[in-house]
Amino acid sequence: MTEHFEQWGEQEMKKKRAAGVFFSLMLTAGLLAGCGGNQQGGSSSGGNSGGGGGGDVIKIGANLELSGGVASYGQSIAEGLDLALEEINKEGINGKKLELVKVDNKSEAAEATNGAIKLISQDKVVAIIGSATSTNTLAQVQVANDNKVPLITPTGTNPTITNKDGKVNEFVFRTCFIDPFQGTVAAKFALNELKVKNAAVLIDSSSDYSKGLAASFKDAFTQGGGKIVAEEAYVAKDTDFRATLTRIKSKNPEFIFLPGYYEEVGLIVKQARELGLNVPIMGGDGWDSPKLVEIAGKDALNNTYITNHYSSGDPDPKIQEFVKAFKAKYNKAPDAFNALGYDTAYFLADAIKRAGSADPVKIKDALAQTKDLQLVSGTMTLNENHDPVKSAAILEYKDGQQQFKTKVNP
Repeated sequence: MTEHFEQWGEQEMKKKRAAGVFFSLMLTAGLLAGCGGNQQGGSSSGGNSGGGGGGDVIKIGANLELSGGVASYGQSIAEGLDLALEEINKEGINGKKLELVKVDNKSEAAEATNGAIKLISQDKVVAIIGSATSTNTLAQVQVANDNKVPLITPTGTNPTITNKDGKVNEFVFRTCFIDPFQGTVAAKFALNELKVKNAAVLIDSSSDYSKGLAASFKDAFTQGGGKIVAEEAYVAKDTDFRATLTRIKSKNPEFIFLPGYYEEVGLIVKQARELGLNVPIMGGDGWDSPKLVEIAGKDALNNTYITNHYSSGDPDPKIQEFVKAFKAKYNKAPDAFNALGYDTAYFLADAIKRAGSADPVKIKDALAQTKDLQLVSGTMTLNENHDPVKSAAILEYKDGQQQFKTKVNP
């Protein structure tokens, strides 16, 4: 789902965190090179091959935002993972159980890098699931590639996670669709379903996620005959958006595209309605948190929409089976981050089973060959960039509840 650039604050804090990342990457080149000594059976594949597959368990890592600014995302993924592993371990995989080792990256990129290093060098995991956000996933990519350990983000939607400058990151995968698809789906929905002819765009200028969705929305919206009448920006952790929203209101938009995260989005929607800006507002999967309704208020969220990876209201039997199991365990309806965490565990388990091995390189090869895998968020086939080709759901908020509106195929 997504990435979330935090404001780094004072210059000294920036320097300290940059130094932390540098130190972590130095460890990647040095300390983790020694992980090759853990290989079994004389494998020459490098990295951590076989390290987490000894005995009766196969260790997999979860590098998630369990605290900090976007903790709701990481916690939801963790819930989905835990439910899936309970189910998977009833039968096991190739005679072994999966053991999940979690680290909290505190919603920070430097901590995500450190977490990946710990999971590989100390915990000897054969794969890492996470992070929830694109920034924190990108912070692990070099570690994963250098040490030949698969990294799977359930919700990191930035395209460069899996393919940067035309080069595929060999050991990096995702379970979600990517930003350009979300932005394009939103534009087509605004033009074809809501019948709007002009729109305003309000982005988090500190977030690649927000900027990526906005770029694809603007391209598709203008190519479809629409007009962008206002473009404004804010920065993560801002709390007063009234001046910006007043400028937007003066342009008389029929629609506002707001690709951001629930903390700011909730305040923006609330303040927009207080200013009498009652046009449809739409965003992406970054809205999907129970906290959004608490922040915005259920009335303010009426006439808002999101693109998302799945809907608990979708009548598909596989989805409803998952919803029933999730409610039985957690006594609440699962959101998209729950579903993608759950799906990612099954995606990895399927690859381990087909690989017939706990060797990370063999698991990587099996992940890349995934085709027509039936998951809660859709039937998944990976393309050449390690991105899934799957549908998107469009949800509408009514009285604080997400209502399934339609499903859009790629």
